[in-house]
Amino acid sequence: MSSILVGSAPDSWGVWFPDNPQQTPYTRFLDEVAASGYQWIELGPYGYLPTDPARLTEELDSRGLKLSAGTVFEHLHQDDSWDAVWSQIEDVAKLTAAVGGSHVVVIPEMWRDPATGATLEPRDLTDEQWLRKTRGMNELGKAMFETYGVRAQYHPHADSHVDTEENVYRFLDGTDGEYVNLCLDTGHIAYCGGDNLAIIERAPERIGYLHLKQVDPEVRAKVEAEDLPFGEAVKLGAMTEPPLGIPEMPPLLEAIDRLNIDVFAIVEQDMYPCSPDAPLPIAKRTRNYLGGCGVGAVRF
Repeated sequence: MSSILVGSAPDSWGVWFPDNPQQTPYTRFLDEVAASGYQWIELGPYGYLPTDPARLTEELDSRGLKLSAGTVFEHLHQDDSWDAVWSQIEDVAKLTAAVGGSHVVVIPEMWRDPATGATLEPRDLTDEQWLRKTRGMNELGKAMFETYGVRAQYHPHADSHVDTEENVYRFLDGTDGEYVNLCLDTGHIAYCGGDNLAIIERAPERIGYLHLKQVDPEVRAKVEAEDLPFGEAVKLGAMTEPPLGIPEMPPLLEAIDRLNIDVFAIVEQDMYPCSPDAPLPIAKRTRNYLGGCGVGAVRF
């Protein structure tokens, strides 16, 4: 029997930064995610939730919440990047493990600024850069697990070098499933024109974690036609609550169920910036929708 443990994340409350006046305060996020009926959450940007393990544990326990994962960005394809990336990983992995989390979601840094659209580096990696990234992730995943006991789950992302279905396969082919697996973000895959079900079918043994989100097809078409940066796309409502977008959730959850694995499936709807009153009703509707998809393995 498989178990799909559904939770939510600060991202679904419009949180992208450790500290930003446009964002929901962390205490309100914790109160509302618990009120929505979820018990599993992610750290979000390091520093948004308390970084003292005892204080964070107290905040979570008082609301009946548990931590599934932390999140960190990487740029391992760049020269001499290991020390900088590992320094961030250590902070996140240490805190995650200290409060009972078992995963760290690793996201590739974007090649263009999400807010301004400014190009920060070329869209495509050279063969040498691909090798540095995949080898670096193998080393990173091994070090994370051996040092802190947490698993690296790699998250393909829009406007990054690991974005399209083709690049996802290239990344998986270059990494070792013993230490690095896939955080399948259903929204980012669809946003970049990929097929989530095809990825699950081709690499079932590499599905280690899920982010559940949907994309508005009309906004996606506009993004593709005008080559809009991701931040602008989010402001246009690119990521929408189910069942208003793609991919369809029931077939996807059914495909995961057939893998007979225990996996976290964290609802992560990009909403930065948003009205402080917007997230809670969406979170409640989304939980009810996912619970009604008819997949027995779904747990909250």
